[in-house]
Amino acid sequence: MKNLLVRTLSGVVLAVAVIGATLWSQWSYGALLLLLLVGCMHEFYRLASRCDQRPQRLLGMATGIVLFAINFMAVCRETAGLMRGGLLTALTAFVLLALSLMFVCELFRREGNPAAGVGVTLAGVVYVALPVSLMCYIPQLSTPEWNPRVTVAYIAIIWANDVFAYLVGMSVGRHPLFPRLSPKKSWEGFFGGVAGAVVAGLVAARLTGGSEWAWAGLAAVASATGVLGDLAESMFKRAAGVKDSGRIIPGHGGWLDRFDALILSAPFVFVYMLYVM
Repeated sequence: MKNLLVRTLSGVVLAVAVIGATLWSQWSYGALLLLLLVGCMHEFYRLASRCDQRPQRLLGMATGIVLFAINFMAVCRETAGLMRGGLLTALTAFVLLALSLMFVCELFRREGNPAAGVGVTLAGVVYVALPVSLMCYIPQLSTPEWNPRVTVAYIAIIWANDVFAYLVGMSVGRHPLFPRLSPKKSWEGFFGGVAGAVVAGLVAARLTGGSEWAWAGLAAVASATGVLGDLAESMFKRAAGVKDSGRIIPGHGGWLDRFDALILSAPFVFVYMLYVM
């Protein structure tokens, strides 16, 4: 009961902070995404280290941060003009050079498997930094202007999927979904989560004035890929031999534990919104 109370209270505080930062301004939304990027990349590289891998942490995180900065500044009203000048070229050049420097750095690290070092460093950029960077565009993919309610609706869909999957799975779950990585997940919980996410998507359509069919489809895409994101993080944790990716959020674990579904679903949602909404 005590753990449930701690988990509930921290979940409420986290929800208020995430929704508040998203709605407040573009800059607070950018700060939220940057915090998410740094926290998740740090935890991913730490998990990799526990698997006897040696990522280039500083170079990988610097590359991810600059990649995020390029995308955020491109969509932010106050900085969009700067990106038309030399700043965009300079930041892009940094990312390109950093990617090449990952190979150069392995010359001096004297690791037994340099390909693994480069690979796991790049994996952190692709797994975390790229999806978080794509989330910069979600508030304005379906509307001409920046509309933070779209992002809040997307986050609510992910959370609705988690809640309904848990409730249905605990109540009637009988058939394991992926026992090798997550024995407690069931097919019943999976479909319950999708149903809950679709209901949240229909509510979002009403609140944002969008198409109910488009939002229902987005909810189904986010729900299904979000579950895969949760399984992917479970795969990394199982390989590292840990229960949680971190301890930053009481009752929930680390950044990856709480936002794994959001991170992996973001590229799929971005593409869906780009061509459907």
